[in-house]
Amino acid sequence: MKNPFKPTAGARPPLVIGREEIRQDIAESVENGAGAPGLLAIFSGPRGIGKTVMLGSVEDEAIEHGWIVISETAIPGLVRRIDAAVRAASGEFVDQPSGRRITGITLGPVGVQTQLADVEHRHWRHPLTELLKRLRDHGTGLMITIDEIHAIDRVDLVEVAAVIQHMIREDLPIALMLAGLPKAVDDLLNDEVSTFLRRAEKYDLHKATLSDVAAALRATFDEGSISISELHVRHLAEATGGYPFLIQLVGYHVWSQAVRNGGRVTAESLEAGVEKAKRRMGATVLQSAYNSLSDIDKSYLLAMAVDDGPSKTSVIAERLGVSPVYAGQYRLRLLAAGAIEVVGHGYVDFAMPTFREFLRASPAFDSQAHLLSDQ
Repeated sequence: MKNPFKPTAGARPPLVIGREEIRQDIAESVENGAGAPGLLAIFSGPRGIGKTVMLGSVEDEAIEHGWIVISETAIPGLVRRIDAAVRAASGEFVDQPSGRRITGITLGPVGVQTQLADVEHRHWRHPLTELLKRLRDHGTGLMITIDEIHAIDRVDLVEVAAVIQHMIREDLPIALMLAGLPKAVDDLLNDEVSTFLRRAEKYDLHKATLSDVAAALRATFDEGSISISELHVRHLAEATGGYPFLIQLVGYHVWSQAVRNGGRVTAESLEAGVEKAKRRMGATVLQSAYNSLSDIDKSYLLAMAVDDGPSKTSVIAERLGVSPVYAGQYRLRLLAAGAIEVVGHGYVDFAMPTFREFLRASPAFDSQAHLLSDQ
């Protein structure tokens, strides 16, 4: 059996843990059609928590119900690409016989970068309305998904929200699914330009419970005829921290080690696989997240890495030699970036597992070793 784990950013793994209730909510809303609450939803959470995978999952659900899906990311040109995709879908289905059965298609940026004739340059709200009316006749609808909305242009957001709001008011079968980093999404929803989106179903994606992870790992290894003891399953689950991307990463490398070991997970192969997964986590997700920060924000994380658990914000300010108010600005930026999370009044912790270990192994941490004396 091929390795079933998919430790690649955005890849759709066969093993999705702790998301079944959300998928059922969306499936029920797709089944009920126009006006169902789950057709306007926002998924938020830190990097690697599975936001993109969750979007892919609900896209699959929509396609299974015969809906058209337009899958997008909030990069420049968003509205233009949605416009082109709507017109492409409209040209495909609006003029077709009403008896035609739609089985579901996905339209993304590839293949819809077309130059429209001048006569077609009505606002995309009009072809969208025509398309949705036709899809309603088929008993289906259209789902638009937009990833990385924390980076969205406010002008694009206003236009998309306004058009979707009109479609909902007209009782047409439209779904809008958004995903982004938590603090930035909250700020976005507090903006006056996005009042409509405050009525969306909000799903804060969290880490899976270790018991759910262990059960899923046990089933997956058994299905692949990989021998693993209950003790090793438990250790494997603990190594993931319930973090979706790390589940895939740890699972992939431990599986590979087991295959080389004759299809059996030993203490040695488990340790080797987990260590390789952690190194890969550091070299990809964590290094990328760290490099995207300013030097000042990096200093806040290094000060947090001194602690073995959640950090008290007032103590972090003392370590940095700045006022709590000034340090609070670093904290807000790191929350918006999804690097840290609030875990209690006055306390923060790393949002991604192994981040503390990653920082402690860095030369930058060694250069600030004097901070250890402040504990």
